[in-house]
Amino acid sequence: MSLHRVASLETFAILPTDQRSRRSSDASARARKLTFNPLPQEWDPPAGLDQLHAVGAFEVPRWKRLLQVAAAVFYCLFASGVVFGYAAIKPVLKSEGAYKDICSAPGGLVGEDTCIEIHLNLMFTVAAVATNVAALPIGAILDHYGPRVCGVLGSLFLAIGAALMANESRLPFDGLLFGYLFLALGGPFTYISSFQLSNAFPKNSGLILALLTGAFDASSALFLVYRIVFQKSEGAFGHQRFFMVYLIVPVVIIILQFTLMPSQSYKTVGELVEEIEEPVAEEPDDQVDEETALLQEEERQHRADVIEGLQSVLGSAKADKQAKREERKNEISGVWGVMHPYTSWEQIKSPWFILICAFTVIQMTRINYFVATIRAQYEAIFGSIEKAAEINEFFDLALPIGGILSIPFIGMILDHTSTVTVLACLVTCATTIGVLGIIPQTWAAYGNICLFVLYRPFYYTAVSDYSAKVFGFRTFGKVYGTIICLSGVFNFSQSGLDFLFHQTFKGNPLPVNVMLLSLGLAVGLGLVGFVAIKAKMIKRKMLSEEAYGAFSDPRWNH
Repeated sequence: MSLHRVASLETFAILPTDQRSRRSSDASARARKLTFNPLPQEWDPPAGLDQLHAVGAFEVPRWKRLLQVAAAVFYCLFASGVVFGYAAIKPVLKSEGAYKDICSAPGGLVGEDTCIEIHLNLMFTVAAVATNVAALPIGAILDHYGPRVCGVLGSLFLAIGAALMANESRLPFDGLLFGYLFLALGGPFTYISSFQLSNAFPKNSGLILALLTGAFDASSALFLVYRIVFQKSEGAFGHQRFFMVYLIVPVVIIILQFTLMPSQSYKTVGELVEEIEEPVAEEPDDQVDEETALLQEEERQHRADVIEGLQSVLGSAKADKQAKREERKNEISGVWGVMHPYTSWEQIKSPWFILICAFTVIQMTRINYFVATIRAQYEAIFGSIEKAAEINEFFDLALPIGGILSIPFIGMILDHTSTVTVLACLVTCATTIGVLGIIPQTWAAYGNICLFVLYRPFYYTAVSDYSAKVFGFRTFGKVYGTIICLSGVFNFSQSGLDFLFHQTFKGNPLPVNVMLLSLGLAVGLGLVGFVAIKAKMIKRKMLSEEAYGAFSDPRWNH
């Protein structure tokens, strides 16, 4: 799963108006609407007024908005990214005989242990792919039907997944595979639909996003807690009982959706500003009747209420300060706006897209492959099941903690360094992780894990930040959605990597790791080199334009 991060969630898409060009980049004139819909507008026209109405934060009591944010953080902690705790639950499933009936049959192409390993890893691979591809329909559903429908669908998927996992031994099909798949689908439905709550407190939107992101990262620890309980009970509290208990989570989410959570998304600051700036229709004095005058007065009163409400939730000086901060961040980036004037198809055909997409495909495959095979890799590297189990347990604990600890540092790096520097950091970290992963030393294993758990959220966040800065908010859903979707689909290559690891290379993880390291380094260097060259060209062009403007100033003629 990936973290959608841009400087402000209210700038995900620019809405065309009659008065403004869709390609206008004037920050003061933008009308903004939060949207995660990756589908082109001609395929998926926007919801009509009768379908969905957003609501201003000032229209909802402060105590209720606080409870809504708290509830979202609470259920994201138990639902949003639980499938990424796979490394923790995998030993439990193996100890309980998962896929043993299938893999113990005579005449198999691979050994029983390898067969079980491949089946379990396929279960995770399918879930990881589904998590990414699900962003495509979720965006459209959220835009058309609101966060409540998304939340209810997410809880239903979670309930189906938990029920299948609990009863997998009684089903005539692969209950583990489909159960884990539905758990994976339920996560993004609950998580992405919660993002709009950042608009409930515009002054603290960054804090709310950080809390939601932290809840997502920490949710992978749920299976770690369960594995500890499983071990303490000496196997008495099996996965069937655990997932029956887990059914409480989707039930609670449904109750919260219908009793506390908003059925409509909160309006962004941009939408509220648009309401204020929209001119009031004035009729000639001789054509104004009593009804028209009443309507005009109601519109003026509504505008006054919006201004008062906006000031109450944002503060009068906040908007100007935020605009200046955004301009400064855009200047630091060095490549901000380079592809904004182009259509989504032109953007997707460009090297800006092709290189970041290829890099994302490789890195996402590496990340999920490592999560799926960490214990098997270190068993082979150290030749010790006990040491591999210790490293696996450390990883299970470090994964959620690393995600939470990295949040403030990620924002600081992305907001205060250029895009070239960010990409260079990504390539350097990815290469270092790859090198540490093939060194047969204990310090290298733990160093690899520590860097990996910090790199994973940084990488996902940096890709979304790159997409927003380079391609713009108008096409963000389509371009970023395409990157994540393609990366998810290519994650099916994990099954092939599993086969290479266990069969072709006889359980030696080094060839596969070296292959992924080499591909990532080659594509990463190409990406950094391309962006660095373009950034220099952009800077040179801007300096020449400034110099031309200075010399053409009439004051130079005196």
